[in-house]
Amino acid sequence: MRSKQAGADVPSELVKCVVWDLDDTVWEGILSEGPGVKLRPGIRELIETLDERGILQSIASKNDEKAALDELERLGIREYFLVPHVSWQPKSALIQSIAERLNIGIDTLMFVDDSAFERAEVEFVHPQVRCVDAAETADLLDRPELTRPVTEDGRARRMLYLQAEERKAYETSFAGPQVEFLRSLDMRLTIAVATPEDLERAAELTERTHQLNTTGLTFSKAELRELMERPDQTLLVARLTDRFGTYGTIGLTLVGRTPDEWRIRLFLMSCRVMGRNVGGAILRYLAQSAEAEQVRLTADFRPTDVNKAMYTVYRLAGFKKTAVEDPGAEGSGHDASVKVLRMATGLPHTYPDYLTLSLPEDHALRSAP
Repeated sequence: MRSKQAGADVPSELVKCVVWDLDDTVWEGILSEGPGVKLRPGIRELIETLDERGILQSIASKNDEKAALDELERLGIREYFLVPHVSWQPKSALIQSIAERLNIGIDTLMFVDDSAFERAEVEFVHPQVRCVDAAETADLLDRPELTRPVTEDGRARRMLYLQAEERKAYETSFAGPQVEFLRSLDMRLTIAVATPEDLERAAELTERTHQLNTTGLTFSKAELRELMERPDQTLLVARLTDRFGTYGTIGLTLVGRTPDEWRIRLFLMSCRVMGRNVGGAILRYLAQSAEAEQVRLTADFRPTDVNKAMYTVYRLAGFKKTAVEDPGAEGSGHDASVKVLRMATGLPHTYPDYLTLSLPEDHALRSAP
């Protein structure tokens, strides 16, 4: 188990998206000097392998947009690039926009360009972005930040983002209140006790999720397996589907249980479900279950530079700061940076009517002996 702090001016340990230049990077030569460029040797295989690993890819190129996209189509690789940005703006601005469109931290981007000037411009504006010379891509697939275990969700990641674009377009065109839009999505939330088959994706979620992570803790697959096998710990996963398809496994909750208290040690969600009130529904399920077991429900929250939204999720669900226990007291064994929140009692445990829920069996959560 490790803690992570996102938001500093340093690259993340994990690359989520590789952003490519085009001229003399993806293809040989300059497109504006004449049609019919050729892909650089090995580039097609590199792009395909990154896609298979669940690493997103995009384009930041100074070119004519239509000509560049047509050329990518002709070369048979257009489908691999999400939200391509082709314009004459500074590439630092294009990269910022790509991160925002994909809703991922800019520190999780890698930028590949043959131009030392373009790389320097991006590095100056965004020091947290990894910049790679296009001449040094032969060993790109061996870099640790690009070599992670591939999960089912990972292999489908590009398609998940394409579905997200469909949802976004649908939401933009939807005429009516937000709650009616949510009802129209026909969402089904499944909360389940994790199985061994879930552990790879669960570990991946702890590595990839910064903004919607209540403690910033990361766990390896082996650590999660050990926790899952302990009788006083429960690991829950959450999955979401809607009219456009599946979001995949989008939530992870680790609950430590004693006869008197359930403590949420880790609670995180994929950014793909922001605005769906999925987090609130998961917390309502835990509160309802804790009340049925007549135990208090508490939660750890460690503030980071980017996870304030999760504190809001806790507060809206009914959690409040507590002075019952000082997590930083000498000899307490608790991390002083962790705030302990407690669920208020007597609150109604109602779920949003736009979510259809599939919940674990009644016996799935029980107080530890």
